[in-house]
Amino acid sequence: MAEKRVRVNEQIRISPIRLIDEGGGQIGIVSLDDARTRAAQRGLDLVEVAPDSRPPVVRMMDYGKYKYKAARAAREARRKQHTVQIKEVKFRPGIEDHDYEFKLRHARRFLQEGNKVKLTMMFRGRQVTHPELGREVLLRLTEDLSEWAKVEQYPNFEGRQMSMILTPVKN
Repeated sequence: MAEKRVRVNEQIRISPIRLIDEGGGQIGIVSLDDARTRAAQRGLDLVEVAPDSRPPVVRMMDYGKYKYKAARAAREARRKQHTVQIKEVKFRPGIEDHDYEFKLRHARRFLQEGNKVKLTMMFRGRQVTHPELGREVLLRLTEDLSEWAKVEQYPNFEGRQMSMILTPVKN
């Protein structure tokens, strides 16, 4: 990610400038030399906040502290973001009740964690000639998971597999 380049202290060349103190109060339009002496007296840096405005807006602040807080806020934001993954649960057309419930629990857990779920129906041998059996199981899953998910992609065939994608419902 490209970092926005700011001018600090000696890098600021344009005079006069609009000066803002560390509390956010506007001091007014002053010469660059006057602003530098004021900042030096308070032990602060001059940081160009709005270089495109005329005159440019410059703020007195502790630049090291400002950079540290900005980096910490960016780190915190990265930590809080959740990447959505697609988790896959595989089924067969002649699935028994216990196996169905077991895989249903897994799909439910994935949805509650905020991930998308790809339900794949795998056909072997002559099972491919009866896709309606697989579609029945997938639609039954959709009904059982309707409290936690909505259908993003309805069942479609891909070779010897039929799959559908569910997305979690926002609470």
